[in-house]
Amino acid sequence: MSSELIKRIFTSVILLIITLYILIYFKEDYFLYFTIAVGIICYAEWLLTNDALLKKFSKGFIPDVIVFLTNKSFYKYFSIYLFGFIYFLILLPLSAFYLRVEVSLSFLLFILLICIFSDVGGYVFGKNIGGKKLTKISPNKTRSGSIGSFIFSIFPIIIINLLNIEHIQIELNFTNILFSLFISLMCQLGDLFFSYFKRLNNKKNTGTLLPGHGGLLDRIDGLIIVLPIVYLIKIFGIY
Repeated sequence: MSSELIKRIFTSVILLIITLYILIYFKEDYFLYFTIAVGIICYAEWLLTNDALLKKFSKGFIPDVIVFLTNKSFYKYFSIYLFGFIYFLILLPLSAFYLRVEVSLSFLLFILLICIFSDVGGYVFGKNIGGKKLTKISPNKTRSGSIGSFIFSIFPIIIINLLNIEHIQIELNFTNILFSLFISLMCQLGDLFFSYFKRLNNKKNTGTLLPGHGGLLDRIDGLIIVLPIVYLIKIFGIY
């Protein structure tokens, strides 16, 4: 086992323990502060990841306000800041807080488990089976890894039902299986979305905060996309 893999596993375990402790034992207001702090870190990593694009877009800007606002680069430059601000500092904390407080802690834990298992499935299948690349956006992603993510995403429902976990009541039925597969798909799309921007900026990772993983955004990129989507699903009563 490589030292990089050992660091990756160790970091994942520690991060999971901390996350579960915060989810279960933090009071509502402290949990909100925690999600905002996570959002701030992700926003900072988002800007650092896109620093090359930001510098490129800002070239040629001049003080004249009218010309500045009509420069197409301005909107590209501004959109990176605006997207990050709205998504990481508003949508992400709001979604996590709503799912934990207004829906239930058990449901948020269920979403978290799906994302974790989906990520593990992609890693296990991708490393051990390999095969054709999934897309040029992320050369390390394979079709077998994607299939592994879908397969593993169903495991939380099976485990919850086999162990008959009292505080997490999720029935093993077609609807919940379909929901798990959908969450896995969103996780994978989230991973590809951030991989695309890393590739544009010739970056391997969004940061160095987590040994073996890179930045926090590298570790939770799929979950970041999933939470606001599940929030909307719950708001509109789709699931």
